[in-house]
Amino acid sequence: MQAVFTTYQYNEAAFKHDFTEDDIRSAFARPLFDGLLVDYANKYLLTGFDTSGNMIEIMYNLVDENTVYVFHAMRCRKEYRMLRNQY
Repeated sequence: MQAVFTTYQYNEAAFKHDFTEDDIRSAFARPLFDGLLVDYANKYLLTGFDTSGNMIEIMYNLVDENTVYVFHAMRCRKEYRMLRNQY
């Protein structure tokens, strides 16, 4: 997908694993993978690096073309580490 979003909304669950807004925005700025999850109309998975260089996974919904609603962020699980987009 690789879109630039101007507005980020967060569910408190996005911070459950101690990642910050800056960490999440860092991953969005340079995603390794960003795609719609199979069987979902509006649930996306993004992988990228936080501000410390750790690979993280983020799940989000599109609110509109400029806005995402982030509801999940954690260290990237093994099954997502190999996913890459061709940009």
